[in-house]
Amino acid sequence: MAVATQFCIGLKNKPGALAELCGALRRANVNIDALYVSKDEDCTWVNFVASPVPVANDVLAEAGHNFFTEKVLVLRVEDHPGELERISSKLAEASININYVYGSCVNGSCTLVFNVDETERAEKTVGA
Repeated sequence: MAVATQFCIGLKNKPGALAELCGALRRANVNIDALYVSKDEDCTWVNFVASPVPVANDVLAEAGHNFFTEKVLVLRVEDHPGELERISSKLAEASININYVYGSCVNGSCTLVFNVDETERAEKTVGA
């Protein structure tokens, strides 16, 4: 995977809000490939990469969610010391700013999602 669509949604910070969102996506056979959840004083922010993108978009629109999409760089790398440094150094050398990154590792493989200023140039820079 390389450049992907990330969905960004503000949910009410209440019990069951995330479960409701995930249930609607599951019922439409949408798979969540990566997920980041955070909270500020106004709401709970859910950022996720999912597939298929058009179906996820339809589910969110039909449910009346206020959301937006943006391009992110999704990388699958080996789980060993220095991988994040290697990638972030390449981006820094190309003067590409990393706004934020999230990810997870399972069985020796990591999925990292980068929100960067120039997604397509970042993809070329890291050789995704």
